[in-house]
Amino acid sequence: MAMRNLIKPVFAASSGSLKSHKNSKSIFAAKHYAENALSRPCILPEALRPASSSQLQIGNFSFCTGTAKPLRPFSVSPFKRDHPTCSAQSTMAFGFSGMPMRNYHVAIAKSQSLEYHRNCRVLHTEQLIQEQSEKGKLNDSFESKEQTREVTEKKIEGGLPATKPGEKPRIVVLGTGWAGSRLMKDLNSDLYDIVCISPRNHMVFTPLLASTCVGTLEFRSVAEPIVRIQPALSESPNSYFLLGRCINIDPKKHEVHCVSVENGSSSSTHKKVFSVSYDKLVIASGAEALTFNIDGVHDNAIFLRDVSDAQSIRKKLLLNLMLSDIPGTSEEEKRRLLHCVVVGGGPTGVEFSGELSDFIKRDVHQRYAHVQNYIHVTLIEANEILSSFDVGLRVYAIKHLTKAGVKLVKGVVTGVKPGFISLSDGSRVPYGLLVWSTGVGPSSFVKSLSLPKSPGGRIGVDEYLKVPGFEDMYAIGDCAGFVESVGKPVLPALAQVAERQGKYLAKELNRIAKASGGYAGSTVSVEGPPFVYTHLGSMASVGRYKALVDLRQDKETKGYAWAGFLSWIIWRSAYLTRVVSWRNRFYVAVNWATTFVFGRDISRI
Repeated sequence: MAMRNLIKPVFAASSGSLKSHKNSKSIFAAKHYAENALSRPCILPEALRPASSSQLQIGNFSFCTGTAKPLRPFSVSPFKRDHPTCSAQSTMAFGFSGMPMRNYHVAIAKSQSLEYHRNCRVLHTEQLIQEQSEKGKLNDSFESKEQTREVTEKKIEGGLPATKPGEKPRIVVLGTGWAGSRLMKDLNSDLYDIVCISPRNHMVFTPLLASTCVGTLEFRSVAEPIVRIQPALSESPNSYFLLGRCINIDPKKHEVHCVSVENGSSSSTHKKVFSVSYDKLVIASGAEALTFNIDGVHDNAIFLRDVSDAQSIRKKLLLNLMLSDIPGTSEEEKRRLLHCVVVGGGPTGVEFSGELSDFIKRDVHQRYAHVQNYIHVTLIEANEILSSFDVGLRVYAIKHLTKAGVKLVKGVVTGVKPGFISLSDGSRVPYGLLVWSTGVGPSSFVKSLSLPKSPGGRIGVDEYLKVPGFEDMYAIGDCAGFVESVGKPVLPALAQVAERQGKYLAKELNRIAKASGGYAGSTVSVEGPPFVYTHLGSMASVGRYKALVDLRQDKETKGYAWAGFLSWIIWRSAYLTRVVSWRNRFYVAVNWATTFVFGRDISRI
């Protein structure tokens, strides 16, 4: 009764907000929660703080009174979604500005409707984890293993605890690339609770990414939201997408330690560190672009691995076109600004060079006629371009690219400076736009893990894609490779390899869960056939209405190989059918038709 009497003045102080709340039940629920809250120091989130407020301390509770300020949209806490206390918090949060909050359970709803509460499943980790305590800010760098260990030991302030009896086993997937997305698509959400942790909330259809750089396709056409690929992430009560980056794995505790990200980067001062317990862990974090430790690459070059990279390339290209128009710009500066250099003669570099040359001929020459004699493309490769393709196809590609105006240079880049690159023969190549496409290698995250490694430095796996010596842990995609003891060849870092690994592992994990072996430490052994990869062939576009199709399984075997217009039709048809959703297939088809009729959009947005 004493506690009840103490709380009454708080409700009275917030009467203005309470009167506007139409649902009296939520007021009762809020009052009931306040009376039953645990005796802990309390935090009132910034979004709920009134515009003008005064603090009131009652025992171990902190209350905030005054006029409520508008709330920004928040997602709900995953810790106890159907807990009556959390439901009461989410309802009363909309009703008034004064409320007690528990350190561990913070659930905020955009409206008083519990239906919205249940539908808010896709979480931003900055809204998932509470405000940081007084332990201090996190370091900006997580590159070293020592820094990662120090941060995860001292700064973890929330997360998803281990599954309880009666709950479905939890599978945690790190990454939304080809491997992770295909895995989640095929996982049975009736058997598992799925938690995906990634710095991006979508999958990128990388074979068509080069087309977005010059406006042939729009960016949204190649980005598929992960909640469309696996609807359980937004619909299932205990499945989530968390916008974050894994920084450490604790195999003994079956936990991953992660940091929230903003704009794909974890360098923000507002980042939060959290942990997620798992029953099964699948590492599908991908790889990083190879720079061969050449100075200046990261500072001056643009990679082509994500939608943000394509956006940067497009903005830079169009900016240089406009800067070259400014009166007083010298001839030399115009040639530098409009010189596009591509380093790397693999499929990505060749396709981008082909798209760029077509963009220059079809669009730049028509709309920037006064600079058409200055703009040109150079492709630099240390060895042979398209080295994995048939010899005849390589010859065709060289001939067509040269005819399209692409200058092919055989050389090794030794340094990158603002405005020019240095080659091994001592020459300098000026540039206005530098695109780096030299393949991929192990990421700094993979290098930091104390796990078995393959000969190439990737996470070592056996023939079942398990990490040897680590229970309930798997690795797939570009971050994984067979350990030497398996005796299998190194698989190429291709989308088809990653996708088929994801499909295989999803089938095996579903099989394990059906046999009640999905929980951590389960002794149930259900082993299917080992993973076997068969190469289906390679395709690459080399410019306007021309493409290469190589159906050989490897370099040593013979098979069908075509080049030309028919191959271009096959290339477009194949990738149109491989786009994940019907929505994006429609976007791609419409973009292609629009570009054919009206040309590319050269707006710099």
